Amino acid sequence: MARRRTSPTEIVRTIVYDRDGGACVRCGSTNNLTIHHRVNRGMGGAREAWINQAHNLLTVCTVCNGWFEDNPKEAYAAGWKVRRPELPGEVEVLYPDGLLYRLDPDGARRVMVAAAR
Repeated sequence: MARRRTSPTEIVRTIVYDRDGGACVRCGSTNNLTIHHRVNRGMGGAREAWINQAHNLLTVCTVCNGWFEDNPKEAYAAGWKVRRPELPGEVEVLYPDGLLYRLDPDGARRVMVAAAR
């Protein structure tokens, strides 16, 4: 039996990195970047086909990735994390430019509204 892939492909990682401008979607840093799953994969990875698609992934720095775990209320409110059963394509994400975006599985992002701060 073939081993199930639990992380995004290099192609998807590149799409997400390019969509996010090569910077953390929370603080704008370009250092120590990683890919963050908005809906957690769970232990060993989730079985949903969309879990490793671009609309569930964000470019974040390692500092902000830890911040999301330490500040879940704020992370969910900004769309950096998404609670099940919500789907990542249905939850807007706050970017450092102050705008809310809807992310598509193909890697596109569409501006929704200016966020109230």
